[in-house]
Amino acid sequence: MKILITGAEGFIGKNLVSALRARGGHDLLLFDTDTPADLLERYCAECEFVYHLAGVNRPKQQEEFMQGNFGFTDTLLRLLIKHKNKCPVMFASSTQAALPNLYGRSKKAGEELLDQYARETGATVYIFRFPNVFGKWSKPNYNSAVATFCYNISHDLPIVVNDEKTELHLAYIDDVAEALCDLLDGKATMEGPYCVVPLIYAAKLGDVANRIRSFRAIRETNVVPDLSDPLSRKLYATYLSFLPVMEFAYPLEMHEDARGSFTEFLRSNAGGQISVNVIKPGVAKGNHWHHTKAEKFLVVSGAGVIKFRRIDMDDVLEYPVGGKKLVVVDIPVGYTHSIENTGKTDLVTLMWSSECFDPEHPDTVASEVERPD
Repeated sequence: MKILITGAEGFIGKNLVSALRARGGHDLLLFDTDTPADLLERYCAECEFVYHLAGVNRPKQQEEFMQGNFGFTDTLLRLLIKHKNKCPVMFASSTQAALPNLYGRSKKAGEELLDQYARETGATVYIFRFPNVFGKWSKPNYNSAVATFCYNISHDLPIVVNDEKTELHLAYIDDVAEALCDLLDGKATMEGPYCVVPLIYAAKLGDVANRIRSFRAIRETNVVPDLSDPLSRKLYATYLSFLPVMEFAYPLEMHEDARGSFTEFLRSNAGGQISVNVIKPGVAKGNHWHHTKAEKFLVVSGAGVIKFRRIDMDDVLEYPVGGKKLVVVDIPVGYTHSIENTGKTDLVTLMWSSECFDPEHPDTVASEVERPD
């Protein structure tokens, strides 16, 4: 199918193009401000579906609202009529079309033009009233407050929250792109005469700002905030897309001694703690047990042995471990345990604990696994 996309270089346009290319089977006719104007007529003659995403959000002059959101729409529809092309047309409007500001009025005028076009030609028209859309490739100080917050916080710049109680209605860009792609199959979620993105999130402006601030703190505390909420996960993905390109990597604090090293990777109040333990050849670590703290060990490099003894018994259990065959070893409570490097290279172990380490309540009791004869 030949698909015309206006505003193809914009925030929604780039993501839609990516989604359509991933689906495959379409010839995309991309039009944006730097596309030769004469191509629009050719595209309008050839296309079998139109995604009309081009528009103006923050013009230099107020009259550009009508020129960009109404005038170009009129030009597009006149070209379709000229070539007797009655293919379906999707129009990107905004929830602000219901408001009396200049931007909203220009979008409302575009909607009315599309309604008239549908009545006169019989063509199918899909009008989307988008809320605040956020996600990768958005522009700070242009597309949404989320983009501005993510950019500023990731670049260590201040943010301004005028009213923390302001209610936001947010749509994630991947959900938007999916809803737009579904139109090709004739599937649309409707609210009255308008198409809507099925997944919309409501949140206070102050809450959104605080969530994004918590993402920056991960690098300093290793504490991952609660990401069980879908909005938090999508905000975090958006935040990462704004990281400065030279700051994707960051160091961790390593605790080193003659035996090797211990490095905390991540911790979560809901999911425990993940660490990396490096043990030198011939060295054993551990020889302690826990009351309530459960652990899992995964040796990813080297060779070693994990030993256990229930604290009220004498029998010692041994589990050989190595990086050639990945095996998870559970560390039950009430068992003193140790891990020894029996190889010639460093033994590297990924360790998970059900509880984050608290120096005030370490829940670690020293006890040798192998008792002296």
